[in-house]
Amino acid sequence: MSKQQELINASRNRLSALEARLAKALRPIVPSRKFVHYLRERIHIPEPRLLAKRLSDGQFILIVVGAIASVGVLIVTIVRALSHFFRRKGRGSVA
Repeated sequence: MSKQQELINASRNRLSALEARLAKALRPIVPSRKFVHYLRERIHIPEPRLLAKRLSDGQFILIVVGAIASVGVLIVTIVRALSHFFRRKGRGSVA
């Protein structure tokens, strides 16, 4: 058996051992009914009519527009800083 074949077999053995350990450690579990009920109560998805009412709310729309504008300003600032940095770096060190 060649050296390369021995390395391949050793790697396969290690992978098999690792897969066996992971199969033991990552067994699926069944949560208790009480836990599932608790999560269903906590995770509440509003009805579609409530979502529509929320989207028509002027205050909510104003917050969304403000958030989009803030992200835009942040992106422009980062792009300007990077362009300034790379433009200056390309000229050499003139001080």
